Amino acid sequence: MNTKILGLRTAAYLVTDINAAKDWYSKAFEVTPYFDEPFYVGFNIGGYELGLMPDGQPSTEKPASVYVYWGVENIEKAFSRLLDLGAEAHENPQSAGGELKVASVKDPWGNILGIIYNPDFKIDKRS
Repeated sequence: MNTKILGLRTAAYLVTDINAAKDWYSKAFEVTPYFDEPFYVGFNIGGYELGLMPDGQPSTEKPASVYVYWGVENIEKAFSRLLDLGAEAHENPQSAGGELKVASVKDPWGNILGIIYNPDFKIDKRS
């Protein structure tokens, strides 16, 4: 039995209003869910899953312990678009070395949503 970790499969966010979150994330990522149930909503984002799950203990004061960065082609435009959709700035676009740039926002439910421009990273289709 191989125990090698195969790579990212799902990033899940807890939300208090799954229907409002489904609408917001549909607009933010410009895609509709492929799985849509009251207990879970799943989106296919470039071959990776973004999941929404109902939050049993709602809070907009969520600790910043794990960051998930979604790839973008233009970080400034993507950041501005998320703010226009009602996200709150968390980390303004900044260089992380070379051409690499990162930024993050808080969605309307307090989740940190990271975006990254990384021209050097290529998806390994074998994972």
